[in-house]
Formats: sequence, C-alpha cells, structure tokens
Amino acid sequence: MDFNLSEREKMIQSTAREFAVNEVLPRAAEIDRTAEFPHDVVGKMVKMGYFGLAYPAEYGGSGCGYVAYALVIEQLARASMTVAAIVAVSILSEESLFRFGSEAQKRKHLVPLVQGDVLGCFCFTEPATGSDPKAVATRARRDGGYYVIEGEKNFISMAAAASQALVFAKDDTGRVSSFIVPTAAAGFQVREPCETLGLRGFGACVVHLDSVRVPEENLVGEKGGGYEIMLEAISVERIGVASQAVGVARAALDLSVEYAKQRIAYEKPISRMPTIQWLLAEMASRIEAGRWLSYRGAFLRDQGQSIRHDSAMAKLFCSQMAVEVTRMGMQVHGAYGTMKSLAMERLYRVAKMTEVYVGVSEIQRAIIASQLIQ
Repeated sequence: MDFNLSEREKMIQSTAREFAVNEVLPRAAEIDRTAEFPHDVVGKMVKMGYFGLAYPAEYGGSGCGYVAYALVIEQLARASMTVAAIVAVSILSEESLFRFGSEAQKRKHLVPLVQGDVLGCFCFTEPATGSDPKAVATRARRDGGYYVIEGEKNFISMAAAASQALVFAKDDTGRVSSFIVPTAAAGFQVREPCETLGLRGFGACVVHLDSVRVPEENLVGEKGGGYEIMLEAISVERIGVASQAVGVARAALDLSVEYAKQRIAYEKPISRMPTIQWLLAEMASRIEAGRWLSYRGAFLRDQGQSIRHDSAMAKLFCSQMAVEVTRMGMQVHGAYGTMKSLAMERLYRVAKMTEVYVGVSEIQRAIIASQLIQ
C-alpha cells in the first residue's frame, strides 16, 4: 500500500494550488456575494483541462485519473467551493456517458463535456424524490422515433449555465431511463433559482420539462437502466464532495492558524493558549483523516473498482468533518469569525452544504449499513 503521490500527481496538485490562489481566491467572495455563475473562471479552468482529468485522450481528456480529479477539487475548494463544485458536478454527466453511452454518444456528447466546450447538468432530483427512483414523477413516452418528456426537476446544479442535460424519467416500463437533452430544446425551461445557504453562484435551479422531444438515439444505456447509471455516476461525485469538504476544512485551518498567531490576548498570541492549540490540533487531525479517505476512494476508482460503499463513507465522514472543523475555526476567530467581510463566515456556511447535497448524510449511512448487513 503506497501513500505517496506520483510525480505527475504532485505536479497537478501544485499547479492546481497555484491556479486556486491566483485565479479563484480573488473572486471567491464576489461569487458568494453576487451569486452569479463565474463564467470567467470556468473559461480559465477549461484551458487548464480540469473538466477532462479522469478521462482518456481519445475522448478529449488528459487521462490523469480520479486521484488527480480529487486533488484538483481539493485545491479549488480551498479557494471557493462553488468553483470546485462546478468541476466536481460536471463529472456526473461525463461518468454516465463514459460508462454507459454508445460510441456515437461519446463522440457527439461526451467529448464536448470533457473538453469544456459545453457544460452539463444532471437532472434526477425532483421535489418529492431525493434518491428514490420509485418516486420519480417525470415521464418519457414514445412517439414514433422520439421520446416526449414531461416533468419537473429541482435543485439542478448548473442548470442556468448548461447546454446539455442528462434527464432521468420513467418510461413505459415504469422504470427510470436516462436521456441526453439539449437545454435549448423546446419545452426545456430553467425557472426559479434555488437560493441556498452556501454554494452561491452554482446556478442551481428548478427545471420544467414541457413536452420536450428527444430522438430515441438519445437514450443512454439500456431502457429502464437509468437508476443504475445514476448510482454509478453519483458514487464518483461523492468523492468530489468529500474532496470539497477537505479543501474547505483546510482553508478554515489555514485561516485559524494565521489568526491565532496574530491575535493578542493577555499580552501573548492566542496560539500559545492550550485551548486554542487543542482546537487547531483537532482540526488538523480530522482533516488528515478525511483527506486520505477521499484519496483512497479515488484510487480504488482508478483501479476499476466499484466505490459505491467507499464513496458513501468518504462523503459521510468528510462532510461531518468539514462542519466540525469550520465550527472550531469559528471558535478560534470568536466574534470576528461571524463577520461577512472575513472568509471564515463563508467557509462555515459552505461546509454545511457538503452534508446535504449529492445525498444527505442519512442516505450515506443507509448505503453503508446495507453493505454491512447484506
């Protein structure tokens, strides 16, 4: 078992850190304040190749693997979790097409996603579904050589910026299928934005599908196989969320250490107080545990293994860790940590988002428990 990153991975990590500091961090507070999708930063990430890290060159990627994906997400999240999430969530559509799409679909629809020419959104969640396929109300009926899709999706990340959607709907078998849908298609309507505690600027919206027609060749994988596609894709995205949580927590630790060294109380830096040292030590230890849990999940995926169970563990632990670490960071900062002019307040808010998006913690526990008791 080798815990060392390869030279290539170290270079990717270092380059991502430099990019995050120089290009992302100066925009982080503004993105959070305005809640506007950062098209300019996305354009720069396209040039860095961040949307194709995990995929081979034949489909427009760099073939760096899933560990590289996790490394980049972590560094981006240290600057802005919104920016990191844009790369992380993009893998949902990419993974679905890469694992289940036909060769023609990969050439036509996957390559533009991997190269960053278009952005994709993943339309599974509905107002009453969560992760339950039985509760999916969106329908897809056959009409000649087309499918006609009707329904509503909620909390659809990047819907406002995406050119391509992967839509999940029940077909005439009563099972869920997956369809590639251009967001410019007639009847595909991006409506009210979802204003959330954190991840502001992420472009999450409600999507209405009003008799959207797509050709039958846009069916991804087997008919009725949509839930399997969703489970496989989301297992990779959980590693992305775990990596975001690690990045956010690390940013909170960095700020807390710097603040503790500078803040004077009783004629000495508070970093010399045992209570503050205890907090900093706890923060560092939990981050390190979460980091290697996320790296392990990515490593297993690079080995071609299923990570549905491992990614659930990584997301559960790392999201809880991020919430606790940012809470401790807030304690180190005291009242100053609550000020919106300081980054600590933003980190405290976005950490909570890691517990609730891409499956709440209770869902992760159910996945882990089902593996234990089967």
